[in-house]
Amino acid sequence: MKRALLITILLTTLLSCSTRKQVEKSINSGNYDKAISDALDKLETNKSKKSKEDYIVMLKDAYLKAVDRDLNSIKFLEKDNNPEHYQDIFETFRALNNRQEAIKPLMPLQVNGKTINFKFNDYSDALITYRNKTSDYLYEKGLALLDSESKADIRQAYDIYSYIESINPNYEKTREFMDEAHARGTNYVMVDIENQTNQIIPRRLEDDLLNFDTYGLNQFWTVYHANPDANIHYDYAMKLQLKRINISPEQIKEKQIVRERNIVDGWEYKLGRKGNVMKDSLGNDIKIDKIVNVKARYSEFTQVKSTEILGDVVYVDLKTNQLVDTFPISSGYTFQNIFAAYKGDKRALTKDDINLLNNRRIPFPSNEQMVYDTGEDLKAKLKNIIRKFRT
Repeated sequence: MKRALLITILLTTLLSCSTRKQVEKSINSGNYDKAISDALDKLETNKSKKSKEDYIVMLKDAYLKAVDRDLNSIKFLEKDNNPEHYQDIFETFRALNNRQEAIKPLMPLQVNGKTINFKFNDYSDALITYRNKTSDYLYEKGLALLDSESKADIRQAYDIYSYIESINPNYEKTREFMDEAHARGTNYVMVDIENQTNQIIPRRLEDDLLNFDTYGLNQFWTVYHANPDANIHYDYAMKLQLKRINISPEQIKEKQIVRERNIVDGWEYKLGRKGNVMKDSLGNDIKIDKIVNVKARYSEFTQVKSTEILGDVVYVDLKTNQLVDTFPISSGYTFQNIFAAYKGDKRALTKDDINLLNNRRIPFPSNEQMVYDTGEDLKAKLKNIIRKFRT
């Protein structure tokens, strides 16, 4: 017990030293916010303990250096008087404010009984001023991007208006322009299945593959339509070209095993050399297990049938009618049923053998059913391809 306690104390001490060094390293490397975050984590509990005083000292050191750095950065950017810097200035003021708000709940902090003072500033006026300047400037920048026919520019406009909405909710027509940018920046993909196998594909498999609601896709800038909308100008066509379907013959594989083992089959009296029943120390007849050798011929049957679908997923740019990308796709499914029979003494069989005796031979699935059952794996692979393709 004492040893476990000593180990716990040692590990706690080592961990504390490690964190202290980590905070010092962050300060020395200029990563002040990391140092502040780590110090605050240590001060969340028992902030008045003597062992926590080093963290208070380091917290103030990191805080002062971070504030000095940020205010100097703002001063420099303001001198440049470039609207491109408005967002940086706003974000720096926001960082200054967030930093001190994170520290305030821990106040007061003391070292050697003396309160350590932190100077906190009111940045509200600066935040409002630069929030508005940033919003004004980016709003116009977004409008210029919306004038473009490039989807990349339009998506950039969406990001700009999304940012404005996050700092200045419902600013002018921000939400309206976000909706416009999303609609115009979205790529619409028309989906089709081309059966090149010279075999019939189950209709329900086609329906499942084309039902994109079941794919769980969350692609903000890409929409797939299996049923084209006449009011939409499609950007790409995605074709699932099924080229070959391989279906194996129905097979039943048999495996025969002779099971043999010695088992206890009741009891018998222990006999002496002269054939008389032996007695124990109390005069009772001695009984022993009766061991017998049992055998059984165990036959295990495995029904197997498999199918494989091979093809390509092809993307075509409908504006240029050029092939964009091709992804090979293959999918397989194996039907398997195992059942068993035996002749002889059932007691010779293993537990697994006995479990399989409960199974029965069942009809093989039809070729159509086999192809359909391959669909789940095919669908999963198609989903991965869709995720890889970037429009």
